[in-house]
Amino acid sequence: MNVILVALAASAATFIGGSFALKFRDKLHLILGFSAGAVAGVALFDLLPEAIELGTTYYSAATVALFIAAGLFGYLILDRLILLHTHEEDDEVNAPRGFFGAFTLAAHSFLDGIAIGIGFQASAAVGVVVTAAVLTHDFSDGINTVNLVLKNGGHWRRAFQWLLVDAAAPLLGAASTLFFAIPESAIGLVLAVFVGSFLYLSASDLIPESHHRHPRALTTVMTLLGALVLYTVVRLVSF
Repeated sequence: MNVILVALAASAATFIGGSFALKFRDKLHLILGFSAGAVAGVALFDLLPEAIELGTTYYSAATVALFIAAGLFGYLILDRLILLHTHEEDDEVNAPRGFFGAFTLAAHSFLDGIAIGIGFQASAAVGVVVTAAVLTHDFSDGINTVNLVLKNGGHWRRAFQWLLVDAAAPLLGAASTLFFAIPESAIGLVLAVFVGSFLYLSASDLIPESHHRHPRALTTVMTLLGALVLYTVVRLVSF
């Protein structure tokens, strides 16, 4: 029951973040700038250290790096060869990218829920630490889900639907651990893949889009602020 309640808190954090993005969508370029820094911050300050710590317990650092590269270049292949991403305002062209981006974030949120469940399986203390880390970036996950849909031609109703999916994902992930357990040896590599994909999303999509037709100084400040906020929160949680 404790795991489910904690997962509900993660779902609420995701929903609140997405609702914030929907309400202030007229300031989308600033939110995108913040999101770009937040996504990079999650990858660099949260997921990467966990991937290294867990992954190098079973594999070499080179193997972990290979899976990071697989996440980055795998997303590049999908972006360039399958989703055919463009900055043109064409809903039919951009919509698949919004769908896949939102799906990726929802999958990450699902793994967040699994991490919460596995953490509590280990011990209550580990569960609390994992939960604190999840809550720090689930708020930005909700923002990022809405942003990816809206900026790729999606209507706010479609963005809200994906937000509901993303918000439900942590709860479903945590509930799934009541029935099976993921091998600990695989968790580090899964996180490494997300590190690569999130870095690609931030550098190739969110950062350029936040600067598109908007003053660069303020959006750059927002990007740095997003990274700084995630770094600060992760550091506080680690103490």
